[in-house]
Amino acid sequence: MAMKRAGASAMRALRSSPNFARHAHSTAGSKKIVGVFYKANEYAELNPNFVGCVERGLGIRDWLESQGHQYIVTDDKEGPDCELEKHIPDLHVLISTPFHPAYVTAERIKKAKNLQLLLTAGIGSDHIDLKAAAEAGLTVAEVTGSNVVSVAEDELMRILILVRNFLPGHHQVIKGDWNVAGIAYRAYDLEGKTVGTVGAGRIGKLLLQRLKPFNCNLLYHDRLKMDPEMEKQTGAKFEEDLDVMLQKCDIIVVNTPLTEKTRGMFDKERVSKLKKGVLIVNNARGAIMDTQAVADACSSGHIGGYSGDVWFPQPAPKDHPWRYMPNQAMTPHISGTTIDAQLRYAAGTKDMLDRYFRGEEFPLQNYIVREGELAPQYR
Repeated sequence: MAMKRAGASAMRALRSSPNFARHAHSTAGSKKIVGVFYKANEYAELNPNFVGCVERGLGIRDWLESQGHQYIVTDDKEGPDCELEKHIPDLHVLISTPFHPAYVTAERIKKAKNLQLLLTAGIGSDHIDLKAAAEAGLTVAEVTGSNVVSVAEDELMRILILVRNFLPGHHQVIKGDWNVAGIAYRAYDLEGKTVGTVGAGRIGKLLLQRLKPFNCNLLYHDRLKMDPEMEKQTGAKFEEDLDVMLQKCDIIVVNTPLTEKTRGMFDKERVSKLKKGVLIVNNARGAIMDTQAVADACSSGHIGGYSGDVWFPQPAPKDHPWRYMPNQAMTPHISGTTIDAQLRYAAGTKDMLDRYFRGEEFPLQNYIVREGELAPQYR
């Protein structure tokens, strides 16, 4: 125990030394900022508020360049010869999104000698090797709260799509068919069903609030119990044991961040213990699920329906098994990049860059890695 305390004290001393951090705030002079976003192509001109794409680059180019900074924007992020890789050695700030993530590995961090700040335009920074970032003294931050409403609304939509067996009916219309029985035999009401959320942070709480009017039996599992007032408001019951909760659920919604503890959380064994015919919605992160275990369970009917917008890796390869498994309602990673969400995370990113240039602190809840310490949800 004494050795452990001594080690912790030594680490704290190292982190507080002037040489540990690569300057948490901007030093004087022009900065090279690189943004990695998805391409909008012909869709970029259809909406002036479509700022989360390569073509608009969060709408901050003129502002950055007017202050003498260099701003590079690309969607080319994979492989040794990609555009991003060319800028790794001399960039100061890297901005990415969960929707088209630039995977920031320990190797890339080691190459990025000038890198000081990693910003996520949105929520979820698991595309970054957070331990390597902490060890390198980098600051990692995201626009906390920017798209929580967007994701919660999307989850509710996906629950209803699965419960009502909506997609087969939609496909019938497209194909010119009309077969009510082919839809109705597995269409249900949401009322009275047991819905459990794995994680009850900002998104999980919003989902529970939106589910309450449907008169469901609401459960939640989280590392922290909600305060009594929120429990009363949502009508949700805390379940300390995850597996006990999961086996009660007709519908499971995944709302936990991807960490070393949650990676592969839904493996073959855990999936096999779920209720037969369970419906699962996952807008959290694809790697929380065992990809093949989910595909196999959908094929056997053990999972009655699976919907989400998160994959691993992203973009999903064309042969990803979730594209072809039955009873799925998958989409590309879209839930948190509505136009409203884009405007919020663009504004939040600009605010943090401005604070960085001025040497000011970010809002505390935005920090994911700060002075060598990971935020509690990633520990």
